[in-house]
Amino acid sequence: MNVLIEKLLAVRDDVQAQNLSRFFKTSPGQYGEGDCFLGVKVPVTRSIVKEVWSYCSFSDLEECLSSKWHEVRLAALLVLVQKFKKARIEADRQEYVDFYLSHLDAVNNWDLVDLSCYEILGTWLLDKDATLLYDLARNGKTVWEQRIGIVSTMQFLRHGRIDDTYAIADILLHHPHDLIQKAVGWLLREAGKRDIDRLKRYLLSPDPSMPDVGRARCLVMPRTMLRYSVEKFPETERQYFIHFKDK
Repeated sequence: MNVLIEKLLAVRDDVQAQNLSRFFKTSPGQYGEGDCFLGVKVPVTRSIVKEVWSYCSFSDLEECLSSKWHEVRLAALLVLVQKFKKARIEADRQEYVDFYLSHLDAVNNWDLVDLSCYEILGTWLLDKDATLLYDLARNGKTVWEQRIGIVSTMQFLRHGRIDDTYAIADILLHHPHDLIQKAVGWLLREAGKRDIDRLKRYLLSPDPSMPDVGRARCLVMPRTMLRYSVEKFPETERQYFIHFKDK
């Protein structure tokens, strides 16, 4: 049996599985509809991955990524992250990136996105053109692919490359889904930690998608996105932006 699947099945917890199913909104009509859980917490999954990642082949990962079990897909993605990090040959790194991109249908919940995309795509694109991320944000077939487009820029921010985060945020500025709104607000907040004045200018500058109207981005972006983006502002400034939107 696939070693990842075998070890995860051995530590399943049906009570915890019910809790995770509620947390990840798996009921009909919710964003995680139909996802199934073993009830394995992330630290346990990580410890299993740490133990066996070097033994896992692409065929093992293929099997895991096609699994109905959320934690099995997560484990496969964490193995892929680890293999990508350890690769020293560019061709090997490219192979892991290509494998990841060819299995985006399995990266189908926000934690699966957030724990894999910036470690793989963000790192890979650090010294490359980021058109791929713009395309995912603009044309992604699912909300998860669109989220990958913005969250992958976390690695850029950590290395002082800020422009792409703002540009992709503009692509998603009016997105209706709260999981995109939260992701964009989160990444804007992280960009603000590097340069808070630039974030303030961004929020107060006109929405580029409606230049004739001239309304500031903080007025037109969804409230959830704004609240996330200004979360770390000094309280008086945070309140200013929140109330500015209410005017």
